[in-house]
Amino acid sequence: MINNTQSDLPSSEANKTAIYQLRQQLQSQCPELDSGAWWLLGTEGCHLCDIAENLIVQLQSVLPTAYQKLDIIDLDELTMMEFSTKIPVILTSNARLDYPFSILDLQQLAS
Repeated sequence: MINNTQSDLPSSEANKTAIYQLRQQLQSQCPELDSGAWWLLGTEGCHLCDIAENLIVQLQSVLPTAYQKLDIIDLDELTMMEFSTKIPVILTSNARLDYPFSILDLQQLAS
C-alpha cells in the first residue's frame, strides 16, 4: 500500500509521485510489465474489466495505445485486497483512472 506523506507537494506533483510509486510496486511484483504501456488492473470473470478492455480496444482504433492486463490475483495479498473493490483501474505513467470511465475519459488520458 502506498503511503503518501508528501503533503507539502502541490496536488498534481504528489499524485504523480504516488502513481510512480504504485507502478514501481506493481512492477516489482510483476517484472514482465512494460513501463511504457498502460496497465489495466482487473481479474478473470470481472464484467466491468471486460468493458474497460473493450473501451481500450475502441481507443486503439483511433489512437495507438499499448496496454497490458494485470490480474490482481498475481499481486501480493495486501495489494490485491487494496484493488479488489476498485477494479477495473487503468494506470498510465502519470495517471490513474478508476472505473467508471468512458471512451472520452480514455481519449483525454491519452492526450
